[in-house]
Amino acid sequence: MPTENRSSNTYRHTFTATCPGDGEVIVYNLEIRSLQMIRVEHIKTATSLIKQGWHEQIADQLAERFGGDQVIKAVHQGVEIETVRLSG
Repeated sequence: MPTENRSSNTYRHTFTATCPGDGEVIVYNLEIRSLQMIRVEHIKTATSLIKQGWHEQIADQLAERFGGDQVIKAVHQGVEIETVRLSG
Protein backbone atom coordinates (compact mmCIF):
# COMPACT_ATOMS: atom_id res chain seq x y z
CA MET A 1 0.00 0.00 0.00
CA PRO A 2 1.49 3.41 -0.98
CA THR A 3 2.27 5.79 1.85
CA GLU A 4 1.26 9.40 1.29
CA ASN A 5 3.61 12.08 2.62
CA ARG A 6 1.57 14.28 4.95
CA SER A 7 4.46 16.27 6.35
CA SER A 8 4.46 20.04 6.17
CA ASN A 9 6.04 23.00 7.89
CA THR A 10 4.10 26.03 9.09
CA TYR A 11 5.72 29.44 9.49
CA ARG A 12 3.99 32.46 11.06
CA HIS A 13 5.39 35.97 11.07
CA THR A 14 4.05 39.47 11.74
CA PHE A 15 5.41 42.45 9.81
CA THR A 16 4.41 45.99 8.84
CA ALA A 17 4.26 47.92 5.60
CA THR A 18 2.82 51.27 4.58
CA CYS A 19 -0.27 51.50 2.38
CA PRO A 20 0.63 53.50 -0.74
CA GLY A 21 -2.95 54.82 -0.93
CA ASP A 22 -3.24 56.58 2.42
CA GLY A 23 0.10 56.17 4.21
CA GLU A 24 -1.33 54.04 7.02
CA VAL A 25 1.09 51.54 8.56
CA ILE A 26 -0.56 48.13 8.29
CA VAL A 27 0.24 45.13 10.49
CA TYR A 28 0.28 41.92 8.44
CA ASN A 29 0.00 38.39 9.84
CA LEU A 30 1.63 35.92 7.47
CA GLU A 31 1.28 32.14 7.53
CA ILE A 32 3.10 29.87 5.09
CA ARG A 33 2.63 26.10 4.88
CA SER A 34 5.32 24.38 2.87
CA LEU A 35 6.58 20.88 2.22
CA GLN A 36 10.05 22.42 2.02
CA MET A 37 12.06 23.99 4.81
CA ILE A 38 12.12 27.79 4.67
CA ARG A 39 14.80 29.55 6.67
CA VAL A 40 13.25 32.00 9.10
CA GLU A 41 16.02 34.46 8.28
CA HIS A 42 14.77 34.48 4.67
CA ILE A 43 11.20 35.18 5.77
CA LYS A 44 12.33 38.01 8.04
CA THR A 45 14.58 39.52 5.37
CA ALA A 46 11.93 39.31 2.63
CA THR A 47 9.26 40.96 4.78
CA SER A 48 11.62 43.64 6.12
CA LEU A 49 12.37 44.68 2.52
CA ILE A 50 8.66 45.39 1.92
CA LYS A 51 8.35 49.03 2.92
CA GLN A 52 5.02 49.72 1.21
CA GLY A 53 2.55 47.99 -1.06
CA TRP A 54 -0.98 46.84 -1.65
CA HIS A 55 -1.95 43.79 0.41
CA GLU A 56 -2.69 41.63 -2.65
CA GLN A 57 0.59 42.54 -4.36
CA ILE A 58 2.56 41.76 -1.20
CA ALA A 59 0.85 38.35 -1.11
CA ASP A 60 1.82 37.72 -4.75
CA GLN A 61 5.45 38.68 -4.11
CA LEU A 62 5.81 36.44 -1.06
CA ALA A 63 4.03 33.52 -2.76
CA GLU A 64 6.43 33.79 -5.69
CA ARG A 65 9.40 33.96 -3.34
CA PHE A 66 8.50 31.12 -0.97
CA GLY A 67 5.89 28.97 -2.69
CA GLY A 68 3.74 26.76 -0.50
CA ASP A 69 0.28 27.74 0.68
CA GLN A 70 0.06 31.22 2.14
CA VAL A 71 -2.45 33.31 4.07
CA ILE A 72 -1.93 36.98 4.93
CA LYS A 73 -4.38 38.81 7.20
CA ALA A 74 -4.57 42.50 8.02
CA VAL A 75 -7.05 45.22 8.96
CA HIS A 76 -7.02 48.42 6.93
CA GLN A 77 -9.43 51.29 7.64
CA GLY A 78 -11.60 48.88 9.61
CA VAL A 79 -11.79 46.34 6.76
CA GLU A 80 -10.39 42.89 7.51
CA ILE A 81 -8.48 41.58 4.49
CA GLU A 82 -7.37 37.98 4.00
CA THR A 83 -5.44 36.85 0.95
CA VAL A 84 -4.88 33.19 0.16
CA ARG A 85 -2.28 31.92 -2.30
CA LEU A 86 -2.25 28.16 -2.92
CA SER A 87 0.68 26.35 -4.47
CA GLY A 88 -1.38 23.83 -6.41
